[in-house]
Amino acid sequence: MELGHFSFVRYPAPACRFLLSSLALAPCFIQASSATNETDKLALLAFKAAAKDPYGALASWNDTVGFCHWHGVTCGPRHPRVTAPNLTSLGLSGPISPHIGNLSFLSEIDLQNNSLVREIPPQVGRLRRLRFLRLDNNSLAGEIPRNMSACSKLVVLSIPFNQLIGVIPTELGSFTKLRFLSFYKNALSGNVPSFFGNLSSPQVLQLTENNLGGSIPEDLGRPTSLHTITVSGNRFSGTIPPSLLNLSSLTQFGVLDNRIQGSLPAGLGLTLPNRQIFSISTNQLEGPIPPSVSNWTKLEVIQSGPNKLSGKVPSFGNMPRLWHFSIFDNQLGNGNSEDLSFVCSLTNSTRLDFFEIGWNRLGGAPPKCIGNFSCTLVVFDVSENLIFGAIPGEIGSLVNPHRLDMYSNKFSGEVPSNFGNLQNLGVLQLMDNNLGGTIPTSLGNLTKLIMLSLRWNNFHGEIPSHPSKCQSLR
Repeated sequence: MELGHFSFVRYPAPACRFLLSSLALAPCFIQASSATNETDKLALLAFKAAAKDPYGALASWNDTVGFCHWHGVTCGPRHPRVTAPNLTSLGLSGPISPHIGNLSFLSEIDLQNNSLVREIPPQVGRLRRLRFLRLDNNSLAGEIPRNMSACSKLVVLSIPFNQLIGVIPTELGSFTKLRFLSFYKNALSGNVPSFFGNLSSPQVLQLTENNLGGSIPEDLGRPTSLHTITVSGNRFSGTIPPSLLNLSSLTQFGVLDNRIQGSLPAGLGLTLPNRQIFSISTNQLEGPIPPSVSNWTKLEVIQSGPNKLSGKVPSFGNMPRLWHFSIFDNQLGNGNSEDLSFVCSLTNSTRLDFFEIGWNRLGGAPPKCIGNFSCTLVVFDVSENLIFGAIPGEIGSLVNPHRLDMYSNKFSGEVPSNFGNLQNLGVLQLMDNNLGGTIPTSLGNLTKLIMLSLRWNNFHGEIPSHPSKCQSLR
């Protein structure tokens, strides 16, 4: 129908009602969007007001530009809503404002490496979209909020190097999607909840250096995706759960500095083929090191002392990546000539820089293959054993040792004169042996030497001159 210069289109009644209602509601949508945007802005300003900002990192948080352009603030691609404040290493201190719970679109909070204090605001539990929470290396105290269980989409929960107290809440069992959890170096106490075994695909669990106790739950070995578990520096007792020692996905395993007892299973090297780090030091473990560990071809670190391990040390010849080898302070060896037969197998570890077998019962003469050790070797420690015979001159051909500890053995003969070639040597301890002859004058060439211990031997003659840097000559 036409009337003058105006045209009218006749719409069906339902369509007309929809068009009119949409036009009527449009201002409401705009108003609601503006209100929610203002909520995000006010929440950020509340965070700024609570925090101390000595370096002015939050100076851009003002009305000059929109909050989506403020330093460290990320907004969503479709809506101007805050999705992630990334405020790492900015020197911020003071508390975390509880208004952070009003940022309802947050998927990530990253406040690592600051000096934030007080508690984690329980209002964080309102953030139903939150997937990553990183509060590493601050001074946060108080307990872990139990209502964080509402953040059921969490994938990463990382709060190491803080001062958290109390127990690990069982309510966190709702984090079924959690892959990375770290409470490293806090003051948490109580037992480890068994719900960790119910997570669908966890990969990393770090509980090191807390006050946790009781036994390590058998359920921890249930998820086949777990590749790192470290519970060192706690008060755990009992034995290592067989489920963890059978978990083929595990690459890093650390239980050092606890009260763990029992022995290592014979098939240990067969059930953990991907092992990279194996740390069981400072416990009460007994029995032998299983020969099957020779199958750990990816091993980089082994730490097994102090414990009460005994028997023959197996071969470690198939470990090209091994750089840290420590079986210190056990009861390994029997004082016989075959005790050091494993040593030559370590010449295949071309990255080896730490060799520590001191404080055992290892006997026999030191093999000359020591001279074939990695050129990266820094620490060589065979102290407090039953090793006898001459010190191999091949040690003097090593390129980079900073420390040679060979004290309290039964070494005889003279100190090799080529020890003077070890230009990076800072500590040389040969005390309490049967060494004799004169002290090589070449030791005076060791300009980095700060400790030289030769007492309780049979040396005679003059003490060679040495640069004034030498702080201890005993």
